Amino acid sequence: MLFTKKNGNDNILTVMNEKHTDQEFIEYIVKSLVTHPEEVVVERKVDEMGVLLTLKVNPEDMGLVIGKRGSTAGAIRTLAWIIGLKNHAYVNFKIAEPEGSTHSKTSGLTLSGVEGSMRPVRKSMESVVDELKS
Repeated sequence: MLFTKKNGNDNILTVMNEKHTDQEFIEYIVKSLVTHPEEVVVERKVDEMGVLLTLKVNPEDMGLVIGKRGSTAGAIRTLAWIIGLKNHAYVNFKIAEPEGSTHSKTSGLTLSGVEGSMRPVRKSMESVVDELKS
């Protein structure tokens, strides 16, 4: 990992492979949950908005990291936020979707006319009955 920061004298310091408390903590938690801990990578990016921790795991471990209805991911996100509060920084947590993933944001639903809407299209009772008959 490579990033730059300014110190008090406006000198730019380049820090490589430096681990931070928030990054190590998230990595420790996730490695404890998954079946492929050797493939857990937490990338840390700092910008004017705060700290972004991006998690990459083996595709087989995505379900374990996300949890039922996102409960595990939500808990990890909350812990990252609390660590940020302790260190006076805004910390956000994101799970990177693995390459080749077939996951779709729409989960197979037919969307209504509004772009980005997650509401399924309403069907009339007659059309539903006709579909069931065929």
